[in-house]
Amino acid sequence: MDRHPHVEEDPARQLSPYHAIWCVPASPYASMEGALRAIRFAREAPRPFLGTCGGCQHAILEYARNALGIAEADHAESNPSARLPLISELSCALVEKSGSVLIEEGSKIGAICGKREIEEVYHCSYGLNPRFEHLLGESALRISARDEKGEARAFELTTHPFFICTLFQPERAALTGKNHPLIHAFLAAAIERQRTPA
Repeated sequence: MDRHPHVEEDPARQLSPYHAIWCVPASPYASMEGALRAIRFAREAPRPFLGTCGGCQHAILEYARNALGIAEADHAESNPSARLPLISELSCALVEKSGSVLIEEGSKIGAICGKREIEEVYHCSYGLNPRFEHLLGESALRISARDEKGEARAFELTTHPFFICTLFQPERAALTGKNHPLIHAFLAAAIERQRTPA
């Protein structure tokens, strides 16, 4: 798997050969702008996209800035003095924690997981700032899962063939020898994209 810490001003030239894009945990990234360009490319191209933990946070930020026109939306980790900290510290850090995730009825994540409640693992300290949740409004980026306190934990772009973001890390299921259905679905979408003529 290739990694591009610095996606250029013209991400299409750099990323067009790839059938899917996964924005993985590890924020702050070597290039926040590079991560946002890659996410925007996946959203607009379109390419199957999965954003987990930091990747989820930056996907929300990219959508707010470039699809909703909220230019001042920012990430409190990289800009603690942001005027509009769309992504802020969680009320309770989820570092090496697990918890129940309640999936919205009719969501793509629900269809993939085949159930309304799942138990997931986190290594995450930031997420959607509840003060600004209303900014997503009736946009195509929908909250598709919440924790037991009602805080957003997963998102999906309803106008995209496969654009899913989770604060939890489904990839960590591999550490216990399991295949997470979201990872399986992402790989299936990448294979389907490979088979589809450009």
